[in-house]
Amino acid sequence: MTRRSPQHDPPAQRRDSVSSRVFPDPSSLLVASRLEPEQVVKILSPYGITHPAEADTNIQSMAGDPHTRRILATVLPGLLTEIARTADPDQALNHWERLLSGSVNRSSLLQYLQASPKMLGLLCTIFGNSDSLAFALIRDPMLVYWLAEEDVLTTAPTRDGMVAALRQSLGSLKVIELKLDVLRRVRRREMLRIGVRDLLHLATVEDTTGSLSDLASVLIHAAYEIVDQDLKAVHGTPMHRDANGAWMETEFVVIGMGKLGAHELNYSSDVDLIYVYASAEGETRKGKGGRQSNNHGLSNEEYFELLARSLTKALAEQTREGAVFRVDLRLRAEGSVGQLARSVEAYEKYYAQRGQVWERLALLKAWPIAGSPAVGQAFVQMVEGFVFQADLQPLSRERALAIIRDVRSVKEMIDEKIAGRGHQHRNVKLGTGGIRELEFLVQTIQVLIGKAVPEILDRRTVGALHRFCQHRFVDADDQRRLTEAYWFLRDVEHKLQMMHDLQTHALPDSDEELQRCAIRMGYSAESREGALAKFLADRQRHTAIVHQTFRSLFYHPETSALFAAVVAAAEGHSRRSASRLEKETGPAGPPPDRSSTAKKKRKP
Repeated sequence: MTRRSPQHDPPAQRRDSVSSRVFPDPSSLLVASRLEPEQVVKILSPYGITHPAEADTNIQSMAGDPHTRRILATVLPGLLTEIARTADPDQALNHWERLLSGSVNRSSLLQYLQASPKMLGLLCTIFGNSDSLAFALIRDPMLVYWLAEEDVLTTAPTRDGMVAALRQSLGSLKVIELKLDVLRRVRRREMLRIGVRDLLHLATVEDTTGSLSDLASVLIHAAYEIVDQDLKAVHGTPMHRDANGAWMETEFVVIGMGKLGAHELNYSSDVDLIYVYASAEGETRKGKGGRQSNNHGLSNEEYFELLARSLTKALAEQTREGAVFRVDLRLRAEGSVGQLARSVEAYEKYYAQRGQVWERLALLKAWPIAGSPAVGQAFVQMVEGFVFQADLQPLSRERALAIIRDVRSVKEMIDEKIAGRGHQHRNVKLGTGGIRELEFLVQTIQVLIGKAVPEILDRRTVGALHRFCQHRFVDADDQRRLTEAYWFLRDVEHKLQMMHDLQTHALPDSDEELQRCAIRMGYSAESREGALAKFLADRQRHTAIVHQTFRSLFYHPETSALFAAVVAAAEGHSRRSASRLEKETGPAGPPPDRSSTAKKKRKP
């Protein structure tokens, strides 16, 4: 391995300016003519390096020519000190090697980092904590300089800002494939910004979920406009007749479901979508440029099925630029075997005839994110009748218990499935005391009492908990503990997913990987064993309060204060409704004698 002859005798050791740890000076790795393997281990091990030989190979590869080697020798002490604080120092060096080896001018980049210790520390934080964010920088090193621009990290991204940046990036492009690649690049860049703000603790978990949701909504809306414009140019505009017989455009909406609809998206979530349009009657008309595909156009059903299929492909298709978002359409009517798109009326009939309890829970989070606001609002208003069973009598204790049993059976099926994988206590989403237990708790209360007390309705889990507290369904201490538990579990989920950009919810088996997860969350890397112990203790505390509250409602409702409060509110609503009806119509009086009335009607 080639090393440069020493120019001076470097100091034997240096002290980390943040912690009390004393680090060896690593510059001899680059300037000494020869080092024995034992010396390499002695230098690198204190920085958290577990594979010193591989790390040394990376460092030599990073150095390149003699001029670059001298610059790196001045940067290396700070670089290693920074990666020692990260979840995976070895992986950080792997990413540094890839970045510098792929850089057009590595000496210029190193000189820039030499003059900017803040950016050096930032890149170390990224490289040692997230493969997916590191790959974004390695793929496009110019993003290093973008991150350094004023306000890119210090100011929270906004929906309007994302729209403006996307519009500028699209410019005057005409080719649909090029437009969609712009969406993929914008996603990669904005995911980098959001992830770095998260790692630096410049954003709360709530900020992060909101930014991820805004990004998804903006890109899905843009993809819809691109695809719809392209299809209309070929097939014409879908139209139907209004109540007066005049032709009008048939509008379309993308409904966000799950965490997207609730504005609580993950890093690696699929986006749960439902496609809805205004009317199945009618057809496409007036194709532009004489390019209409047939003499009669497509029926609205055919057009919107084609639009749904094309939009899903545009979002999920992998190209050299990646994908926009993975799409999950299984929450639509009839699930994976159903039509991709349906009219509002068709959805209304489906829910009235075949809707299930789990669909009532899922639709609490339904929200229009792209396309026509009017059709979106019509859909949301329509499903309220199904969700809250507006056509039924006020909630009784027996019907409330039946709904609770139905939801409990759904959760038990989930438990059985993940238990077979050995994930019952490792899955932060579906496992014991996990995110899904808290979501089911909140959604069930909303289904039970949302008709009587609509003020408790909020698509966001934490927002709903706050409203429960305001209306005294839970006390302030329970609301605080459940809220803290929710954000803790969501943060764990994020730190698992941001590593490889995979949709994972299971904690790793090994203590080493658990330590890395803890450090990504902000537990101090000063003592990796201590970080793990604190993380596990906090996790136990948070999952215990969630599971205890979940079991109280779903397994012991007869002694649950929450269930008692729900039933009392429903009964109070019933009494108030009856009182209002009596004031409007007068006392009901005895029921009519329908048998005598019938006899009178039969007289000649």
